[in-house]
Amino acid sequence: MQINRPLYLDELIAKRENGLIKVITGIRRSGKSYLLDPLFKNYLLADGVPESNIIKIEFDRVENLQFHKALEKLNNYIQSRIQKGTTYLLLDEIQLVENFEFLLTGLLYQKNLDIYVTGSNSKFLSSDIITEFRGRDDQVRMYPLSFKEFMSVYKGEKQDAWTDYLTFGGMPLTCSMKRDADKATYLKNLFQLTYFKDIVERYKIKREDVLASIVNILASSIGALTNPQKIYATYQSSGEKELSINTIHSYLAFLEDAFIVEKANRYDVKGRKYIQTPHKYYFSDIGLRNACLNFRQQEESHLMENLIYNELVIRGFNVDVGLVEIREGNKRKQTEVDFICNQGSARYYIQSALRLDTREKTLQESRSLQHIEDNFKKIIIVKGSEKPWRTENGILILDVFDFLLDDEALKF
Repeated sequence: MQINRPLYLDELIAKRENGLIKVITGIRRSGKSYLLDPLFKNYLLADGVPESNIIKIEFDRVENLQFHKALEKLNNYIQSRIQKGTTYLLLDEIQLVENFEFLLTGLLYQKNLDIYVTGSNSKFLSSDIITEFRGRDDQVRMYPLSFKEFMSVYKGEKQDAWTDYLTFGGMPLTCSMKRDADKATYLKNLFQLTYFKDIVERYKIKREDVLASIVNILASSIGALTNPQKIYATYQSSGEKELSINTIHSYLAFLEDAFIVEKANRYDVKGRKYIQTPHKYYFSDIGLRNACLNFRQQEESHLMENLIYNELVIRGFNVDVGLVEIREGNKRKQTEVDFICNQGSARYYIQSALRLDTREKTLQESRSLQHIEDNFKKIIIVKGSEKPWRTENGILILDVFDFLLDDEALKF
């Protein structure tokens, strides 16, 4: 099954021949290798690049084991294949090569070579790349399938696609599976045998039980504010005395570095400042989140909030969660804005609401937005609105399918 990934392909095309190493990062099995070949390779061929000017090496193939501990041999092989004009070097799973960073930084001096690499998260995290290449890389962050990409290959109506997506998420391989049981088994094995194992081996984690329980805590609290201190207190109250708060901090950071979860910072809209804690955590793939909980606790409203967050970051927004202080008589009350989205000079305040079926519910969801005094657009994304409309206070009500399937929907 071919799944087009135009957002990421266009990003690679825009970065073509820019003198930097194009590093494709993201959670494992999200389609990084597929982006390089066939998608980007086919684009180059269609654009007139001779196949001899494309060097593709997949280091997880048996025939390329010879290069894993032979950096000089690999360098000589690449040098022997460089052609006149620009040669495109596509290196897949580069982390399997020992000291690969020396190879790549050396190849940067080759003027007619354009370099693209992917690597698994266990040894090739974005933070590693920043350290190793020090500004000589240009990263492309790749996510699992968005709902729009999922719909492009889904055989059925969007309501059915919604149910499937909120259950099994957007890992590309699930799209070729016909049985729900196979999808569930694949996701549970993927998490336990790949992601979890990667983190344990990379950081030599001894308390696997604690790491697993932290994942479950985050999976059970989508949309809820939390922080290491709160999680630490939970362990203390259950009689776990040997665990330190620094361990909680570290394990949360490991999950972020592996792209399993993302942390959304909290921002005081009126005070115009960030609040150090607490934060919200969202899963990069909803199906993996559900697999962590053995497909229990599938509250549609919380999953929809996670889905909206993922869509916003895929579109390139910087996303925070907002706090708005409201004065009621002599009292002050803190209310929340689900998302504050910034991209250049554009800003949107967004609430996620599964339904607005009464006037009281509409007023409730609009409350924090009405107390934001600037003129940036305020939006409530809801499931089941037939068309975009505005409240008497000018707040845009937008159907979740319009938002997910139309990249320009926020501009209504």
